Amino acid sequence: MNPSTIITIGLVLFALIIFISTIKIVPQRSAFIVERLGKYRSTLQAGFNVLIPFFDRVRYRHTLKEQAIDVASQICITRDNIAVEVDGILYLQVIDPMKASYGIDNYRFASIQIAQTTMRSIIGKLELDKTFEERDTINTAIVEAVDKASDPWGVKVARYEVKNITPPQSIKDAMEKQMRAEREKRATIAESEGAKQSKINVAEGDKQELIARSEGEKQRLINVADGRAAEIELVARATANGIKLIAEAINTKNGHEAVNLRIAEQYLIEFGKLAKVNNTMIIPSNMADISSILAAATSVIGEAKK
Repeated sequence: MNPSTIITIGLVLFALIIFISTIKIVPQRSAFIVERLGKYRSTLQAGFNVLIPFFDRVRYRHTLKEQAIDVASQICITRDNIAVEVDGILYLQVIDPMKASYGIDNYRFASIQIAQTTMRSIIGKLELDKTFEERDTINTAIVEAVDKASDPWGVKVARYEVKNITPPQSIKDAMEKQMRAEREKRATIAESEGAKQSKINVAEGDKQELIARSEGEKQRLINVADGRAAEIELVARATANGIKLIAEAINTKNGHEAVNLRIAEQYLIEFGKLAKVNNTMIIPSNMADISSILAAATSVIGEAKK
């Protein structure tokens, strides 16, 4: 092959390589930091970009998407001097690519270190039992601390989540015993409350039964009293009607003679009964004179008639 042809092909390839190197296509949600002769020039956004060969150079590449950074587990001492192992996840996002490039050497490493130191500080202020209850407080405090420190770096901390809080095995055993005792205590309390409620229900049932019985007895007595009152009223009416009929009969013809006869009969019948019951009798002085008895009864009837 002709040397001039080889040189020409080499120049063409070199020119092609130079041309390709001047073209930079930035992916979506990414940013490239360009330096010209070692000095910051611009930030390339997503899309097609052209650089000046030999002068411009892509120095840093950043993703603008939210990043989940695993914070390695560490040993923290609680307020009651218990060593616990704590780890978590830090969520952050690059807001200003230039600050993230020149504000700090490695913003990811720095954010992790601040999260760990803040974690140790917060855990040191809490007792062991509180560390399990105050997760939201711990997360909020770490986010505030890291976000404040990372503001000059162009990084925004979205949130922090504590994954695990692992106490020593001896503490786990003690906590398990405590939980078992607490469950047994709740079970005993629940059983006693059930027995108490059962007794209350039985007593309430007895009370309602007694009330129902008393109401029934009350109604029975009222019905009996009403029956007796009605009976007395009927007897009184019947007696009054009988007396009325007797009075009307007396006023009829031969009424007085009939009354006298009836009185004599009743006198003899009652006197005969008295003789059957008692061995000793008191005999009226005028028993032989029945006519006097009839006269006395007749006089009473006459007065009643008047």
